[in-house]
Amino acid sequence: MNKRQFLEEKAKEIRKLTLQSIATLGVGHVGGSLSIVDILTVLYYDQMNVDPKNPKMPNRDRFVLSKGHGGPAVYATLASKGYFPIELLDTLNQPNTDLPSHTDKNKTVGVDMTTGSLGQGFSAAVGMATAAQIDQSPFKVYAIIGDGESQEGQIWEAAMFAGNRKLDHLIAFTDYNKMQIDGAVHNINEVSPLDKKWEAFNWHVQVIDGHDVLAIIDAINKAKETKGKPSMIICNTIKGKGADFCEGTVGSHNLPVTKEMAEKAIERLG
Repeated sequence: MNKRQFLEEKAKEIRKLTLQSIATLGVGHVGGSLSIVDILTVLYYDQMNVDPKNPKMPNRDRFVLSKGHGGPAVYATLASKGYFPIELLDTLNQPNTDLPSHTDKNKTVGVDMTTGSLGQGFSAAVGMATAAQIDQSPFKVYAIIGDGESQEGQIWEAAMFAGNRKLDHLIAFTDYNKMQIDGAVHNINEVSPLDKKWEAFNWHVQVIDGHDVLAIIDAINKAKETKGKPSMIICNTIKGKGADFCEGTVGSHNLPVTKEMAEKAIERLG
């Protein structure tokens, strides 16, 4: 099995686990979880320096999901990687769970930052990268933001600071699935041209297919080679990718998911 095949199989496994956990609860953020699975797969299975047996390793790479509602995909990735038992995924957002709807570093092993209020997680990632720069630490900070989230002013304040500080410890991704909770992004508050905006804030920018694992790897490697600038990888993605009952729909943002719906989608994933 070559690298592409391995990562695509892992991504399929993580999509299935994500769907199963949301179906156990009966409702959840399917769309924005499934659209970032391929990015998460590449990060945790190919790129990031992490150790599930030592989750607080001092010089580990950090990951921040600024669009915290995509937490189910992060939990599925962490469980798949061995941070905690896969069975724990069935407790998603249940009373007293360690897997709340939005990521919480005080509850979930392997989560580096509590997020949910859009824009704030990205500022935290910039702060982590600043600390790494000051301490001359070797670790990278990876962050995923949403395209709807990119309408938040806090994103651009953080972007301005990171560009000014030349934070090459920071590699960020935009989950550019073109949809948010209230509709198509261009109908709510258009964010394009995203590449030109990030370039204007003194970031190294790439635009890729966010579901092509080899393209994601290539973009991360180019970002790692870039000195004196933070990197933004704009990932063209499909909301709800892999769930045929809601793929590419605005309604996939948060919706009821029965076990039967999940089982049929999982069967079609193969």
